[in-house]
Amino acid sequence: MFERNEILSRIASQIEERKAVLAAGSSCGLVAKCAVLGGADMLVVYSTGLSRLMGLPTSRIGDSNARTLELAAEIRNVVSSVPVVGGVEAWDPLRLDLDALLDKFWAAGFSGVINYPTISTMGEKWRERRGRVGLGFEREVEMIATARKKNIFSLAYVARAEDAKAMTSAGADCIVPHVGATRGGLMGHEDGQSIQEAIRRINDINTAARTVRSDVILLCHGGAIAEPQDTIEVYRSTQCIGFVGASSIERIPIERAVKAAAGEFKAVPLPRHH
Repeated sequence: MFERNEILSRIASQIEERKAVLAAGSSCGLVAKCAVLGGADMLVVYSTGLSRLMGLPTSRIGDSNARTLELAAEIRNVVSSVPVVGGVEAWDPLRLDLDALLDKFWAAGFSGVINYPTISTMGEKWRERRGRVGLGFEREVEMIATARKKNIFSLAYVARAEDAKAMTSAGADCIVPHVGATRGGLMGHEDGQSIQEAIRRINDINTAARTVRSDVILLCHGGAIAEPQDTIEVYRSTQCIGFVGASSIERIPIERAVKAAAGEFKAVPLPRHH
């Protein structure tokens, strides 16, 4: 397990060395192990990652919190050198006690938390309906505030400037502008977003966060930021110092590698004597 201050110190060391921070989405032991071998600074475990490994579009699968908690043992069994962050569905109506829920995540082996699945990306109609019954984005903000009180490291996905302010005020260690579902690969979300549009949205969110706290760490995620080369312009044109990869780590690379390997094996001809 990693205490919050140790994780923050590790991030500071990477920045000092002018190395971008990488939080790698990992929903199985093999992906986690390989991501760490590749240099990931932390792993992020989402229940939605299971849908990617099933060959499906990124989707919420069953009881999100239960699924994420179950994944901890598999990931921690093969990885111990970096912090593992768990995706918390804060608006889960079966777990209204956020303090108790965070205790379960810590006990399972998660050294940090992130608000995912997040209502912030689900559209105004769904967000407004959930908010009316007290199970909306405010629950995600409360979860991050509870994590801060418990001194648990936290990342916060946000899709707009006012949400960034709320999460930064709540004590999030990292603000992660979520600029849409990741494009590319077999199940990518092709919405035509350009890197320039992603950067504009990121800067709006980052500026809002920094008006609340100048020390908040800024990462990036999603949309047109799908490949390593996409982050070059983001780092050049925003205050982001790292990337949170989900589909970019545990879907697109697997699709390419398996397809290529199968193709290479299939391309080997049998000798004539067969």
